[in-house]
Amino acid sequence: MPRLTAHQVKNISNRGMFCDGDGLYLQVSASGAKSWILRFHFGGKYRDMGLGSVKILTLADAREAAVEARKLRSKGTNPIEARKQQRIADRLEAAKAVTFQSCVEDYVTAHKGRWRSAKHKQQWSATLVKYAYPVFGKVPVGQIDMTLVLKVLNPIWETKTETASRVRGRIETVLDYARIQGFREGENPARWRGNLSIALPAKHTITEVEHMRSLPHTEMADFWAQLNNYEGAGADALRLVILTATRSGEVRGATANEFDLDNAIWTIPAKRMKAAKGHRIPLSPTAVALMRELFKQGTSDLVFSGMKAGKPISDAIILAVLKRMEYKDRTTVHGFRSSFRIWATEIANAQREVAEAALAHRLGSAVEIAYMRSDLFEKRVPLMNDWAVYCRGKQSQLT
Repeated sequence: MPRLTAHQVKNISNRGMFCDGDGLYLQVSASGAKSWILRFHFGGKYRDMGLGSVKILTLADAREAAVEARKLRSKGTNPIEARKQQRIADRLEAAKAVTFQSCVEDYVTAHKGRWRSAKHKQQWSATLVKYAYPVFGKVPVGQIDMTLVLKVLNPIWETKTETASRVRGRIETVLDYARIQGFREGENPARWRGNLSIALPAKHTITEVEHMRSLPHTEMADFWAQLNNYEGAGADALRLVILTATRSGEVRGATANEFDLDNAIWTIPAKRMKAAKGHRIPLSPTAVALMRELFKQGTSDLVFSGMKAGKPISDAIILAVLKRMEYKDRTTVHGFRSSFRIWATEIANAQREVAEAALAHRLGSAVEIAYMRSDLFEKRVPLMNDWAVYCRGKQSQLT
């Protein structure tokens, strides 16, 4: 059978398969589209391998591609599978060109559900932008090694240890994400144990942990008595912080529909909790009375509404109360959680699990947490009631 000519390839318009020899065919579809097909025998079957359109491959190009495919077949390799593997390799090679910065942005977007707020999302990336980007932000993520990671960490490890530790952890997370996405291979150079732990001193050997200032629980009665001399949203918010052992942000963002005063329960939705898990709080009679008084005064949806519509009061408003009371240098707002926790152990003799549940802390391994379905609410009721009594200067009922 005579071989095709370039003239024929250009002018054939009938639908069909036109042989050029050695298994190479010009295929013309019903629509008139033309492409090259190589038919060969492999593994006991005939296979058809598309080589490409005549718009891309000339007759000479198609014959050359057919020769290369036949060479692979003669070596016992299926040219169709070989091409698939080459395409995968090409995609992986292209993926390895993805930069660290691009990978951070992809990770942040992919995990949009984990961010408690836009501010939290921005803060997570901010340290990487400040410390990692200048060193390897534009470097392909697959090329980042321990030398580059140490170039980021060494200058700040001993002077900004806590920040450096966060940077390391976030780099590790991004590189793990990159590996899962196929952008890099091998060990994670930002891993601490058995890796950076050999190159850098442990945090506890550099700086002594500075614990958050908190008021001794033995002084709570005096503090509460003085707090009763203050009015306003800041003072009321601080009272609720103390009575419920919650965080400032959880109180400031509280909305009226979260409170069931008839049943003495405050339910904080997961989106406002640090651990992203809803938290039920038993309200003591003192806390219920406080909330009834606030609702009697009339509130918007936000219990502690700020100057701007739809915005809660700021941390500074609550802190200003401590400042006016001349307690600012002795405790932080968050420190009252510590006051409660120590009281719960030393005075109330509360079970560890109950005290930690009151603070919305998660205990144990992932398996233990999975099986721990109860929030120990009933056991927390007398604990919170007694805490309120204790703060008001009464003898503990649990001793």
